[in-house]
Amino acid sequence: MTNPRLILAGGSGFLGQALAAHYTDQGYDVVILSRRAPTQTPIARWLQWDGCTVGAWARELDGAAALINLTGKSVNCRYTAANRREIITSRVDSVRVLDAAFQRCAAPPPVWIQTASLAIYGNAGERLCAESAPTGAGFPVETCLAWEQAMNERQSTPRTVILRIGFVLGRDEGALAPLTQLTRAFLGGTTGNGQQYISWLHVADFIRCVDWCLTNEAACGIYNVTGPTPVTNAVFMATLRRVLKRPWSPPIPAFAVHIGAYALGTEANLALHGRRCIPQRLAEEGFQFIYADLQHALTDILSP
Repeated sequence: MTNPRLILAGGSGFLGQALAAHYTDQGYDVVILSRRAPTQTPIARWLQWDGCTVGAWARELDGAAALINLTGKSVNCRYTAANRREIITSRVDSVRVLDAAFQRCAAPPPVWIQTASLAIYGNAGERLCAESAPTGAGFPVETCLAWEQAMNERQSTPRTVILRIGFVLGRDEGALAPLTQLTRAFLGGTTGNGQQYISWLHVADFIRCVDWCLTNEAACGIYNVTGPTPVTNAVFMATLRRVLKRPWSPPIPAFAVHIGAYALGTEANLALHGRRCIPQRLAEEGFQFIYADLQHALTDILSP
C-alpha cells in the first residue's frame, strides 16, 4: 500500500518545513508546492508552482489525504504599494487556484487546512480576543479579511479548518531568532512601552494543533492557534533574558524602533502592535498544550 499523500502549498518556510519533517516521519508522502526550489536537500518532494495558475502540480491533489495551505508573501517588509498588493494577492490567489484544482479532481482531498493570522483582530491592546472577537482596522486586518473571504467564496466543499496563527517560537527560524540574537548581544530590552501583547506558541504545539485538526473529523471552521497564556512584550523580553542568562537591558523607545525598522526594510508596527489572543475553541474541544508556560517553552527551544 502506498503512503498517504499530503500537499503543503507554500511549504518552503519555517512552519512548512517543520510540518514536512513531521509528516514525513509519520509516513506521509509529502509534496511541497513552492515558487523556488529549496536551497538545501529537501525534506519532501518539491514541485514548482506560481501560486496563481493551475499547472502539472494539480495532479498531486487527486487522491491526496489532505491539503495544508501556508502560502503568502512575508509581511516582514515595507508596506509599499507594490508589497501591499503582493501580500494580499499571494494569499487570495493561492486559495482561488487551489479551489480551481480541487474542482478538477476525481478524488479531491477530504480536508483543507488553511493558515490565516491573528492580525485580523488588529492592535487590540488589553482586549481578550477569542475567535468571536470583532476584527480590527488597518492594512493587516484588510489582508486577513480578504484572505478569509476567499476561503468563503470557494466552490469546493472539503472539510475546512482555518488556523489563525500567532507568534510561533522555533530555535533557528521564525520571529524568535532575531530576538534571541539581540538578547545574546545584551540588546534584549523592552520594545516601545512594552505593553503590546504577544500571543505565542511553541512550534511543537503548532504541529500538534495542525495534526489534531487533520485527524479530528469534528474539527471545522476557525481556530485561534496560539498558546493559552499571551504575555506583554515586557514580560516576554524579561523571560527571554532570564532563559539566556542576560541582565536587564535598556528599553528601545518607539522612535528608535521606527528608525531601525526603516533601515531593515520592515514595518515598526510589527514590533509595536500586538493582540491578546486565546485558543478558546481548541480549549473547549479538548486540545491540550504541552507548553503553556513561556519560560518552559523558551528553555526547551533554546537549551544547548
